[in-house]
Amino acid sequence: MKASPTRTGRQPVSREAIIKAVATSTAVETGESSKAIEARLRSGKSRFKSLQLALFPPH
Repeated sequence: MKASPTRTGRQPVSREAIIKAVATSTAVETGESSKAIEARLRSGKSRFKSLQLALFPPH
């Protein structure tokens, strides 16, 4: 599913793109495999279930 552009003309960032960016950044910092980190992020298991990703409200 392709997202429609926002008022600024940019498309919103997908959840998959965020997961990949976080996983690769964390892999560089920790030396862990980015694929393992991606799998952990997608599994939904979290130590902080009550926290959510902060997103800007839609305009």
